Amino acid sequence: MPDLAVRRFTRAERLVHQTTLILMAICLATAAAIYFGPIAAAIGRRHVVATVHQWSGILLPAPFLLGLMSRALRLDVRRLNRFTRTDTRWLLGALRRVPHRDQVSGKFNAGQKVFASWLAGAIVVMVFTGLLLWFKFSLSGIPRAGVIAVHDLLAAAITIALAGHAYKAYTSTGG
Repeated sequence: MPDLAVRRFTRAERLVHQTTLILMAICLATAAAIYFGPIAAAIGRRHVVATVHQWSGILLPAPFLLGLMSRALRLDVRRLNRFTRTDTRWLLGALRRVPHRDQVSGKFNAGQKVFASWLAGAIVVMVFTGLLLWFKFSLSGIPRAGVIAVHDLLAAAITIALAGHAYKAYTSTGG
């Protein structure tokens, strides 16, 4: 009988995930210290906090980009970018709140694929809007309020999504 257990992640993949987690946690913690008055007052040194926030944000794509040297990570990127009929059924079942435990998804289910794609895009947008805020709008014609709104709202969405991701990671038995 073949072993049906799915091998999850290599050391390189875990390192990419963990360093991205650390950088994202620093971004979210420093953002809270910058954004919320009581936290900012308790910490002080706003300039230092802002600098740590900026550099951790700039470095967010680095673990993934360096991780592309790993063959296993490149294979996972291919898996994440390939949707099958099973993925479509999985997503439709999830939208209808129909259990999909009997479907074999492979290493990643459709929800994980959607989340990975969304988070990758969100990181790109956060870095871009962060650079615009940091360099005081080198691109003329872009309203500051719009950039701030996108950056702040996306940060809130990322916080909620990562809380959900952590919840699923710690409560799910797989699939």
